[in-house]
Amino acid sequence: MKIQMVDLKGQYEKIKYEIDNAILNCINTSQFIKGPVVAEFQEELERYLGVKYVITCGNGTDALQIALMALDLQPGDEVIIPAFTYAATAEVIGLLRLTPVLVDINKDSFNIDIKSVENAITPKTKAIIPVHLFGQGADMESLLKIAEEKNIFIVEDAAQAIGASYIFSNGDRKRLGTIGAIGCTSFFPSKNLGCYGDGGALMTNDPLLAEKIRSIANHGQQIQYIHDIIGVNSRLDAIQAGILLPKLARLDEYNKARIVAADYYDENLKAIEDIIVPFRLENSTHVFHQYTIKVKNGSRDKLKDFLKSKGIPSMIYYPKPLHHQSAYMNIINIKSELEYSENIPKEVLSLPIHTELDSIQQDFIINAIKEFFHK
Repeated sequence: MKIQMVDLKGQYEKIKYEIDNAILNCINTSQFIKGPVVAEFQEELERYLGVKYVITCGNGTDALQIALMALDLQPGDEVIIPAFTYAATAEVIGLLRLTPVLVDINKDSFNIDIKSVENAITPKTKAIIPVHLFGQGADMESLLKIAEEKNIFIVEDAAQAIGASYIFSNGDRKRLGTIGAIGCTSFFPSKNLGCYGDGGALMTNDPLLAEKIRSIANHGQQIQYIHDIIGVNSRLDAIQAGILLPKLARLDEYNKARIVAADYYDENLKAIEDIIVPFRLENSTHVFHQYTIKVKNGSRDKLKDFLKSKGIPSMIYYPKPLHHQSAYMNIINIKSELEYSENIPKEVLSLPIHTELDSIQQDFIINAIKEFFHK
């Protein structure tokens, strides 16, 4: 069997009957935009996450843009983000003529560094976007304290961490994406909860923000043809909602399969001196959207090529931090040392991980890695 980074076909085959019926039902009812299936999915996701309001949209990037629009930020306002993340985080800030302020990441978790955040805050700072990278949470308790003290909004980017939970020091647990003022997620097919096209959602417990988000995502209208604010056109279509419903019902099962696979990798790779297996935080569960190792001594690219020669895919997320991306060099503001954001992209390598990955495939991957380091 060909090893894949994500086996969407294998996952589909196990729930084919439900998926096919959902698609056919949508075609038969001809309710392609909005409609009851989208409302049902939103309600089920609210229930799963334990959040009051879920508003679906066209994709995860739209979710981030709509979130910032809903906060009434003005051109020149500063938004703090990690330098090591996907470009979409900075992209929406630039589109809205805001200023992305880059800060460093924690060397172990890859998530936004709290001390760097504290040092970057100015009177212009209006929001912080923690990206829950690879499947586990940023230090939300510390970020909430900063936000409260400085009157700053927290917009969570939970696109890679749907289903993971943050554990507060008092023992309380909340799903990532439901802790800040607004949470954002993506249903891109390869995500832990993915549809068969594009899709996204925003989460909030604030009724006024929820109302505004709905309006912005619908051309700035609450009543048809009455436009009170400038909005966008961003919708999750009904076919995608129908696909997501049976997958949401299995999300915990899917995440557990990823965790089991991650445990197996850990056990078999941790003894290799030139590899650092993913760090697991005590205050966040990890749903392993990616299983990302660090490869020391400059051998990452050679290992990647060796795995490719064995028919094993791997990925580098992300090879260039934002301050080295030409699109953003003229709009970013850097107010802290970016030591780890600078160096970690030279070491990270993500191995195949998905719901259908079995121990036979993993043994093949693990043995290839061991062969590389012991040849």
